[in-house]
Amino acid sequence: MRIHYVFLGAFLALAQAAYAEVASPPVLEPLKRQAQAAELSAQFLSRYSYKPVPLDDALSAKVMDGFIKSLDPDRMLFLQADVDRFMADRNEIDDAIEKQDLKIPFAIFNAYEQRVVDRMTYARGLLKQGFDFSAQEDFSVLRDKAPWPQSDAESNELWRKRVKSDWLRLKLGGKTDAAIRETLDKRYENTLERAYKFKSDDVFQSFMDAYSTSIDPHTDYFGAAASADFNVSMKLSLFGIGAVLQERDDYTTIRELVPGGPAQLSGKLAVGDRITGVGQGKDGAIKEVVGTRLDEVVQLIRGKKGSVVRLDILPADAGADGTHRVISLVRDKITLDKQAARKTVLSVKAGDATRKIGIITLPVFYEDFDAKRKGDKDYKSASRDVAKLLGELKDEKVDSVLIDLRNNGGGSLDEAIDLTGLFIGKGPVVQQRGSDGKVEVKSADLAAPVWTGPMGVLINRGSASASEIFAAAIQDYGRGVIVGEPSFGKGTVQTVVDLDQIVHNSKPEFGELKVTIAQFFRVNGGTTQLHGVTPDLSLPGLSDPTAFGETSYDNALPWAEIKPAKYPRAETVATLLPALQSRHDARVKTDPDFQRLVKDIADLKAQREKGVISLNEAERRKEAAAREKRLKDRAEAGDGEDLGDDGLEAGERSLSADIAIENARKNAKDVLLNEAAAILADEADLQQGVLKAATKQ
Repeated sequence: MRIHYVFLGAFLALAQAAYAEVASPPVLEPLKRQAQAAELSAQFLSRYSYKPVPLDDALSAKVMDGFIKSLDPDRMLFLQADVDRFMADRNEIDDAIEKQDLKIPFAIFNAYEQRVVDRMTYARGLLKQGFDFSAQEDFSVLRDKAPWPQSDAESNELWRKRVKSDWLRLKLGGKTDAAIRETLDKRYENTLERAYKFKSDDVFQSFMDAYSTSIDPHTDYFGAAASADFNVSMKLSLFGIGAVLQERDDYTTIRELVPGGPAQLSGKLAVGDRITGVGQGKDGAIKEVVGTRLDEVVQLIRGKKGSVVRLDILPADAGADGTHRVISLVRDKITLDKQAARKTVLSVKAGDATRKIGIITLPVFYEDFDAKRKGDKDYKSASRDVAKLLGELKDEKVDSVLIDLRNNGGGSLDEAIDLTGLFIGKGPVVQQRGSDGKVEVKSADLAAPVWTGPMGVLINRGSASASEIFAAAIQDYGRGVIVGEPSFGKGTVQTVVDLDQIVHNSKPEFGELKVTIAQFFRVNGGTTQLHGVTPDLSLPGLSDPTAFGETSYDNALPWAEIKPAKYPRAETVATLLPALQSRHDARVKTDPDFQRLVKDIADLKAQREKGVISLNEAERRKEAAAREKRLKDRAEAGDGEDLGDDGLEAGERSLSADIAIENARKNAKDVLLNEAAAILADEADLQQGVLKAATKQ
């Protein structure tokens, strides 16, 4: 099979000539270690995945489709002619990987960079003129299945509407024409500048993402940066200075100081301060980082515990030519408490009584694998933290416990099992079937449950994997009531494989693979794959199930069923469900907050199905007026502040304004959580009624 490099090369030469008015972005080249890592990954994935997929022409075509889609998901950048040229090589990826040759994906990425530069340059040029907002025309916001533009003229028309849409949104937000020009010019300039900052590893990560997810939706490749981020997300800790950083106008800016971290304890840093240089050790040279990518600055600041990092700081209140100061900080262990389990208590009226509902929010099933393996008795884990919180809730004499797993995408399988044990004690939790067809039953093994009272689980479409294992086990045992919307539908198990260890490489070069190795099944024999966990009581959800969830993947494993495990099932919750449903229906019918949420969801669904927005100012002002009235009514009802659309994106407001909006959203009334707590209050009330009736007998 002949590889058509000549076409891509000719295209790039033409492209660079056409865009001579702006500097072309750097031409990125594959590295030898990347080609070796791709070939090594292919060997492993074609043999050891749960459902091995051979690296052949069919998979090659899927990888190509996925790679192009990842670069241009809305089909706003490439022309049809570009895609046709790329597709000439769609059956060649397999041979190229085997030959350790990555010219094809790199050529495509270089063309993508050039298209970004071209389109952003064109968009900025449009700002010099005005727009006629009295015309009747629409802009399509759902373009993932739209045809690519056939010509430069068609692409220009598409971008004219895109820029007009951005302009109109800011105009409706009350901005003047001069302010709009300045804002959009900066927005497009920032996008353009990012095209000049891409590195070879970015291309390789994007390509390997496309390759790995072509095997199955949850197989992933982790380069060095992605691997470090994954490890941090599981440990909930890192070694650094304890500052949340954000890129703003080419500066790495302090957005938040972690309480108890070196940055906060030093008293030398404040929110809004800008880091302009980073030096290693007490007297290492300071490297300027203005204009440097945020991830690269973060890597410079992280380091070994006890080591010194020096920061050149431009204070928040200083101008660009203001006086800098250099500070020294000693790196320490930083715990990411925001991702750790946390609790609150709500008092809810149910029947004639007021019930105390303990709510435990768990964003991820974390576990510090390294610390556990080393025998650290105080290693960080989700189930340990929840057990501690349950003890505190017992002391506070709560009537029921709600585990909030909304948007918890999973994590450690062992933690899901141990968390289930806190509520059932001993017993099977999940069944796991490997690629050899053998089924292993995995059980919780606590002498006794930590919490024996009424409980429930709140889930949504973002609850996946370990969240689904826990919720399904609680439902199958009849241990608690499941509330929310159907979960994600991920019923597979992954493990992380270090490619350097496989080839006994002494230094980290090749990265890691997160590989699907098994499918899990509920103790009742069914799987959460595709179907997810269906709640006992449904609440409305904002997500689009056709675009988010396992069913949105065309290569997801099918639903399946095996023999159920032996487990005891309580019928208490099942007998209470009709009464819980009846109370829920009656309550939400007269709850204005709930009804407003239902209306919001209906409006969002209608807009989503419409797929286009009007570019006519009068029509949009009419829509905006109706939306603003709803927001005002909501604010007057005490449901958060009026957060109207100002047309700005994150980073375009002042830092204090961005933080204020973030806090307002965080503090807004959580309608679904409140209703879930009310359902659990009803559960506690009804269970107490059943106990009283049984006692009288």
